[in-house]
Amino acid sequence: MRMVRQEIEEKLRELESREDVRILHAVESGSRAWGFASPDSDYDVRFVYVRPLEDYLRLDERRDVIEWQLDEVLDINGWDLRKAMKQFARGNATLFEWSFSPEIYRTTEEWGRIQEVSKAYFSEKSAVCHYYGMANSIYQECLLGETVSYKKYFYALRPLLVVRYIERFHQIPPVRFADLFCVVPEAGLREAIDELLEKKKLTGEKELKPQIPAICRFIEEELPRQKRLADSLPDDHNKDWTELNDCFRKIIIA
Repeated sequence: MRMVRQEIEEKLRELESREDVRILHAVESGSRAWGFASPDSDYDVRFVYVRPLEDYLRLDERRDVIEWQLDEVLDINGWDLRKAMKQFARGNATLFEWSFSPEIYRTTEEWGRIQEVSKAYFSEKSAVCHYYGMANSIYQECLLGETVSYKKYFYALRPLLVVRYIERFHQIPPVRFADLFCVVPEAGLREAIDELLEKKKLTGEKELKPQIPAICRFIEEELPRQKRLADSLPDDHNKDWTELNDCFRKIIIA
């Protein structure tokens, strides 16, 4: 892990130099940040960057994403600050995960300010719809056979637990899977998840294993309940962009 981290940090420095950008925040996303990586999981590095001021004053706007590397080990890409701030305003759940990932490669004081401002733009409606949609897609595409990938179980379980967390605490959910266990009151389900976690550590990404009834039953029962919840929530987007605009301006003219 240490050697991979060094390689990632070198890649980020190379990216800054070649693209003439400054990285404000770079983190691990996906299974390694969630806490259930397989032995052969790749590294999903996500970052937010800022360009020089003159690039934000151009008529021919620069592309707002950088896709730096994609191979069997490293998946590195990021968003321009303007794009990120717009997505915060829209309640983009994936961006909130990047922002609060526990696996940080690099961060800045500016990002600390952005994090504080962004909290006012967290949308329960957007997040619940996003995570319900993730869980339902994984269930329909990967979990209906007699054998399944145990990693796909986690890809369905985690978003369902995130929705439960939002439903109970009405705040930005934690990124780590283990930090969501407070919303799993069912003893049988807890035991099944603990067992699954242990099996997952020894199982490759593509290995297929028999269904686990307790987990399958939870997913099947929770999906329709969460669909009703997602449909019933009112639009709670913060439509006042003043704080985001102020924060954006201060960073690009610094």
